[in-house]
Amino acid sequence: MNIGQVAERTGLPAKTIRYYEDIGLILPHRDANGYRRFCETDLHNLAFLARARSLGFTIEECRALLALYADKGRASADVKRIARDHLAQIDAKIGELRAMRATLSELVESCAGDDRPDCPILKGLAGERG
Repeated sequence: MNIGQVAERTGLPAKTIRYYEDIGLILPHRDANGYRRFCETDLHNLAFLARARSLGFTIEECRALLALYADKGRASADVKRIARDHLAQIDAKIGELRAMRATLSELVESCAGDDRPDCPILKGLAGERG
């Protein structure tokens, strides 16, 4: 398969596939003319990467997960540790987003939103009180 076919089947842009090759996540074969030639394993690994990235795993986490996936002697505890750590990061981010939402909601509610120049939102962003 060529890069266009793989892009279509995985839903990944060709640019992303080339990037994954550049950083060593995938290693497609090269024809004599230099064109990439992908096999089913490459396609499967790219689909794996697409799913992992859609869950927010970093490139390095994806690298580790791919290595563990390929290692038939792996310990599932290693996989669980990566996933558990990532879940903790997501939970922390959710907490940060909730705090941001509460602050912004308070600022929006305190603003009259009329023709007067006084704006509690801008004062809040500037760190001013009242």
